[in-house]
Amino acid sequence: MKVLDNLLVGQSGPMREIKRLIELAAPATTTLLVQGETGTGKELVAQAIHSLSGRSGQLISVNCSAIPSELLESELFGHEKGAFTGADKLRAGRFELADGGTLFLDEIGDMPLSLQAKLLRALESRTIQRVGGSKEIEVDFRLVCATHQNIEADIEAGKFRADLFYRINVFPLTMPALAARAVDIPILVEAIIKRIKTENNKANIPDFKDSAMSELMRYPWPGNVRELRNVIERAFLLYPGRSIENNDVRNNLLRIKVPDPLEEQEALWMASADFTHLDQEEQTTSPPLPHSSHYQEWFSYFDNIDLRRHLQDVEIVLIEAALKRSEGMISSAAEALKLNRTTLIEKMKKYLIEKPEKSD
Repeated sequence: MKVLDNLLVGQSGPMREIKRLIELAAPATTTLLVQGETGTGKELVAQAIHSLSGRSGQLISVNCSAIPSELLESELFGHEKGAFTGADKLRAGRFELADGGTLFLDEIGDMPLSLQAKLLRALESRTIQRVGGSKEIEVDFRLVCATHQNIEADIEAGKFRADLFYRINVFPLTMPALAARAVDIPILVEAIIKRIKTENNKANIPDFKDSAMSELMRYPWPGNVRELRNVIERAFLLYPGRSIENNDVRNNLLRIKVPDPLEEQEALWMASADFTHLDQEEQTTSPPLPHSSHYQEWFSYFDNIDLRRHLQDVEIVLIEAALKRSEGMISSAAEALKLNRTTLIEKMKKYLIEKPEKSD
């Protein structure tokens, strides 16, 4: 269908299967759970479902992770006048706005447990109560949920209700990562360029040569289609009307910084300075560090890595973790890191790291 092809660009096997499932599910009233990594296009699935559903109402979207938990209940269910401080008038919530249409709850895995119970009741009874109200309001909505989290793991951890999961997981869809459908990248690039040109007809289109396209197809795309879109927009700024080769993709469009030789030498010295005092016994009893082979794949995609920045980031994370574990006791944290107490204090000053407050 043209609607599907316009919203969900791609003709790879995984995308054809997603479109087939959407066509099956769209006409029904079944609740859908769309899972997938960030940036894979889960909201586009909700748009496609609504467009093909034939429902006369609106598509109402709510990002559960973007709204503070104390405000999310009012946002979803609405509130009566005087329900709380600042509620100076009645306000309909997203459920009421979605009456006759589709309600899309993005990042449902971040919904507080207290609200999960209220959502479950709304799903089962098809009625809601506004905050501060007692009247049961009937609502006719189609629910589509999405998350990038492992909901089943959250259930095990007590962060998500099992009964709600079974209620929303009627028809699950999993959006493929971009790296799993790299063959779609050329037509995605074409579609993104067309959209940018439509938004700004004065923009000069960059020319992605075959070597550049191959480089894009080899990159792992941790940010998925959203990251690809950013890279293409960057190309319009850096290469307006110019040719782009594979080196341009690696060195500029993927924003890989090339450290100068002096910085590289200093970073290597910093990496080894704190470990020269270790004797053989300490080295054999220390926990194993990540093996160097884990990083070899990086150079399949990047010519250079900012080693100094990477090592500093690792150092900051480990110091903060040690301080948290020791509840702010610098001596204990220094012992865990096998550093002198004064050395740890100097590093905390250098990186502007503050002691965490002790828990009660």
